[in-house]
Amino acid sequence: MVVSYGGRNTNGLFASCKSSPLNIPTFDEKRSNRLAARTFSSLGNSDFRSLWFGMLLLMAGVNVQMLARGYLTWELTKSPIAVVVVGAGFAPPILLLSLYGGAAADRYARKRIIQVCQLGMLLITLFMAVSISTNTVTVFHLVLAAVGQGALWAFLMPARQAIIGQLVDENQLTNAVALNSSGMSLMTVAAPGIGGLIYGFGGAAATYYVISALIASAIVFMGFVPYVVPVRKAGRRMWGDIKQGIIYTRRNRTVLMLLLMSLSTALLAMPFRTLMPVQIEEVFHMEVEALGLLMSMIGVGALFGSLVIAGLSKTSHRGWFLLITTLISGLAILLVSATTSYVVAAFIMVVIGIGDSGRRALNASLILEETEEAYRGRVMGVYMMNFGLMPLGHYLWVSLRRLLTCVLHSLSRGRHCLSLPSDSQ
Repeated sequence: MVVSYGGRNTNGLFASCKSSPLNIPTFDEKRSNRLAARTFSSLGNSDFRSLWFGMLLLMAGVNVQMLARGYLTWELTKSPIAVVVVGAGFAPPILLLSLYGGAAADRYARKRIIQVCQLGMLLITLFMAVSISTNTVTVFHLVLAAVGQGALWAFLMPARQAIIGQLVDENQLTNAVALNSSGMSLMTVAAPGIGGLIYGFGGAAATYYVISALIASAIVFMGFVPYVVPVRKAGRRMWGDIKQGIIYTRRNRTVLMLLLMSLSTALLAMPFRTLMPVQIEEVFHMEVEALGLLMSMIGVGALFGSLVIAGLSKTSHRGWFLLITTLISGLAILLVSATTSYVVAAFIMVVIGIGDSGRRALNASLILEETEEAYRGRVMGVYMMNFGLMPLGHYLWVSLRRLLTCVLHSLSRGRHCLSLPSDSQ
């Protein structure tokens, strides 16, 4: 039966909804409710929820520290090279140790690995806070802290990513990884802005004490995550496990292609953030608070993008989403590097965040989906090696910056020479 409803023809089912005195949701409302439920479905798992909140606190500390470390280095040295060296100090140990971190994540309880690494990060940040408070901090301390945290990160991240698959069902894996990414994005929004204010008003020491408190809180939340039986026994040599993981990655063509895509973006997209303190002061002529706001704008876009990814199903052409968001991120980075307007840069940062979230969340979730549980730690160890290659990207960015500066300087001198004859006349 077809009846008239609101000026449109519809079936009797919807007509009965109209005549009912009850407030029955419309089709669009039901669809919105289903989308919202699908987007946040993994947070209904209490174990994953504890992991997620612990990740929020840890990433808050990491993002504040990223800002504080870069700006403190710039204040101490006024050298872009020093900023890059300190910013990239975490990368060599990640490159050297990530394979061991991934193998450890498949051999030992992943929760124990995470807690030990977070405790180590807490001790390092407390050391930095005391060094700054006693006016003994040097660039060497900053480099040493970056290297130490990089070594811990090489074991922490494979375990943290791989444990997600042990806490949620397979059909929730993409959602859980995307929500994990959205939490990171949320901290990218909030933490740098707040960190910039703390640094601006309280100084570097106060900022590092706040970072220490955030990491300590992350340890507490991680305590509520249950221990899960290791995937495999630690009977054989670790290098044998590493070799098996490399062979598995090479033979799984889908995983290999996703890892290569992650490598390209790690080299070309990530390093530009390290040089943001230089751009803030030399191009925009602003202070640390402006840097915090600009970095937060990346998080605004990333939060939006990662929530969209969390709502995707397995039939949503996720491969195309991955390619498009990667392209968006690359084009936006080119634009923000060329602009001299802080306001324009802030808007472009939102676009960078949207592209970055799609690239990061989708890439990691697809890798985990395509990897057998017994190999997830080792594959994520290979994935983490991408971040160890970031210094090469830093070098490319600094070299390009110097080249463009020389070209612009030469063009300026040439224009000045051409104007001399007309001035003399």
